[in-house]
Amino acid sequence: MSRITTAERVSREASDNFVFQRSLLAYHAAAERIGGDVLEIGTGAGYGIEVAAPHARKFITVDKFAPSQELFRLPNVEFHRAEVPPLPFAADSFDYVISFQVIEHIKQDVELVHEVKRVLRPGGKFIVTTPNAPMSLTRNPWHVREYTAGELRSLLEGEFSSVEALGVRGNEKVMAYYAQNRRSVERITRFDILDLQHRLPRRLLQVPYDILNRINRRKLLKANTDLTTSIRMDDYSIGPVTDDSFDLFYIAEK
Repeated sequence: MSRITTAERVSREASDNFVFQRSLLAYHAAAERIGGDVLEIGTGAGYGIEVAAPHARKFITVDKFAPSQELFRLPNVEFHRAEVPPLPFAADSFDYVISFQVIEHIKQDVELVHEVKRVLRPGGKFIVTTPNAPMSLTRNPWHVREYTAGELRSLLEGEFSSVEALGVRGNEKVMAYYAQNRRSVERITRFDILDLQHRLPRRLLQVPYDILNRINRRKLLKANTDLTTSIRMDDYSIGPVTDDSFDLFYIAEK
């Protein structure tokens, strides 16, 4: 079997396609909205840089892990290695801050939102995505928490003057994959008769979850190759947030 790689860092691996295409949409949607000096919190694998950076005067991306240096070949791109919060930048430094699938990993989410507001210029905007809690199939121990639409709105409204609440939804093809994934996950979790996924500390569950998640995605790929690989970014759309939105896509203005 090929090497197990973490499922928390979305890659271009075929088994990740369902999630990768959805994540890619966030960058393209942000690219249509950003300009000037832009900060990205959470570089991840770095696949979003080539999408978003050309729309910025300066594009600074920060992560606790350094991605491949070849990602920074664009002259307006800088990488800073840091754990957040706090943010290692002066107040009023950026026109936009973007952060995709990161805030659910941050213990100090209130402090992070405060820091984002601090580094934004007046009228600047924070574009953030995170999984929509009602659509999660099981507990993800890599996440400190997951937000409902109302919870994320309340968090952002604590610092920002206005919040636009949008969501990422999938078409029939996407929902067919989601249904198959749900059935596969239910086959795995039926053995958890003591509900250990909710009883044990997160750290004890992270490695087993990650391995099972990767194995499950690869099994779905093998059993449904055409469906898994055929999903494209255009099979997702961004609109008013609903309970069946896969991700929350919020835009908060300072």
